[in-house]
Amino acid sequence: MKKINFWEYKKEYKYLKTKGLINKIDNSLYSGEIFYGKKLNEFEKKFLKFNNSKYGIAVKTGTDALIVALIASGIKPGDEVITVSLTAIPTVSAIVSIGAKPVFVDVNDKCLINISKIEKKISKKTKAIIPVHLYGNTCEMKSIISISKKYKLKIIEDCAQSLGANYNKKIVGNFGDFGCYSFYPTKVLGAYGDGGFIVCKRKKDLDLLRQISFYGLEINNKNHKKYKSYFANIHGINSRIDNIQATILSLKLDKLKQWIIKRRKIAKIYSKKLLNKNKINNNHVYHLYVLRSKLRNKLKKYLISKNILTGIHYENPIHKMKGYSKFYNKNNSDLQNSEKLSREIISLPLHPFIKTSDVNRIINEIKKFNQKNKNELKSTF
Repeated sequence: MKKINFWEYKKEYKYLKTKGLINKIDNSLYSGEIFYGKKLNEFEKKFLKFNNSKYGIAVKTGTDALIVALIASGIKPGDEVITVSLTAIPTVSAIVSIGAKPVFVDVNDKCLINISKIEKKISKKTKAIIPVHLYGNTCEMKSIISISKKYKLKIIEDCAQSLGANYNKKIVGNFGDFGCYSFYPTKVLGAYGDGGFIVCKRKKDLDLLRQISFYGLEINNKNHKKYKSYFANIHGINSRIDNIQATILSLKLDKLKQWIIKRRKIAKIYSKKLLNKNKINNNHVYHLYVLRSKLRNKLKKYLISKNILTGIHYENPIHKMKGYSKFYNKNNSDLQNSEKLSREIISLPLHPFIKTSDVNRIINEIKKFNQKNKNELKSTF
């Protein structure tokens, strides 16, 4: 029985080789520019155009994108930053890395921050909100913006999983003060290594992002190529993406719109045959196709027996992890939905190069399981 992996890049890599990937990497190496310079500048411009963003820079990782954005937002040690617990670790580790305190808000049934519960968590120490556009879906930004204005809070959008997603006909990442993206290989736009991006609306914020991500040095030009002097006026970090990754991402960016269309087509097949839903959320980019089942672990084990690999995003909410549990009062039970959903969610294989026949095989096996076990599936979108 053929194995269906949850994610694989070999088919994509084979396809990109026919589009000149190897030659482009070779040209990048022969340019003599390992970091910064022409290749990075080309990618940054292409990304901003695709994302309909005014300003932005590429950085080393999605985690760094959040860290740099937090520093640029003026978040200091001891400040509080509101976010969710049902998310990837970097959302929270970035906050803790700069000495700030994460304050967790429960999620709704779409696994997105519950708008009605935000204001209860705001204190005099609260300085920012990080809404997480999880799985490729979008948070209720209109309400979040209203709350942020009321309490004078910065908004840093975590768009690691949502590149290309729309909210009210506007691409996410462009609503807050900063939008942060990840190019981890499994993402909607993935490198063959690490990478991240930060977008913003103001030129002075762009200059600050460049300075923070380059040791705190004042930059002489937009390409990072020269600094005015080797003198740091502010504390900064080293967060740069190499030109090989910029070259790879630039080529893949040309294909991204059609790949997102393919993701939505696959999601529609899953939804129609597993949920009897003929329509999908066309603002969603389906980085992950996540369903809910009270028999999640049994379903996952069954699919493994049929050589079908799935994922769980995320099995443990951050506040339950030993490394971050100190930021949550265990006697408080206000993250019940996050805990409940973490026990039910399962991610099905979905990527632009998965075969329709494999999708149908996955569906058929799930239907067999559902029928035998009287299992009910619910949507997260």
